[in-house]
Amino acid sequence: MPSTVEITESLIRDYINRAVTDVFKTMLGRVPTFSSPADWVAGEPPKPVGPVHRPQVVGTVGFIGEVNGLIYLHLDLDFARLCTRNLLGMTEAELDEAGDEVINDAIGELTNMTVGSFKNGLCDSGYPCMLTIPSILRGTNFSIEPTSSVVRHVYHFDCEEHRVVADILMKPSE
Repeated sequence: MPSTVEITESLIRDYINRAVTDVFKTMLGRVPTFSSPADWVAGEPPKPVGPVHRPQVVGTVGFIGEVNGLIYLHLDLDFARLCTRNLLGMTEAELDEAGDEVINDAIGELTNMTVGSFKNGLCDSGYPCMLTIPSILRGTNFSIEPTSSVVRHVYHFDCEEHRVVADILMKPSE
């Protein structure tokens, strides 16, 4: 199926803004606000979500087909815990008892829904693709670095007092 719409930075920004906003509003009852990362330099890794040494939970899901890429959603651990509690209707004590696997599963599912919405926009624009399985990265003071053939787009969202970073890596069409 031939492409009908050029994939521009504006299109990517619109699709990820809609995806993050819709998923967080529907699943968590929270409305994130797009905030332009004025200090971000194109092609460089995103700035840490919180203080450098705060634990991070990063969900990632890829998409493959007429266009290929990965989307990483960066959340600090406190916000990942809050999202998990809201998504699953758990108390803090229940979450402590359930452990990190529940947080990983919840953030993996939020990432999967977000990237699924983004992918649907690509498909609607004439770029059919499908999702890969979600995975989780945890740690402090790390960066994700793409290969030189990848184009990077980083978008920040403020959600109450928390920050969500959508780090999109896409391989240009051949």
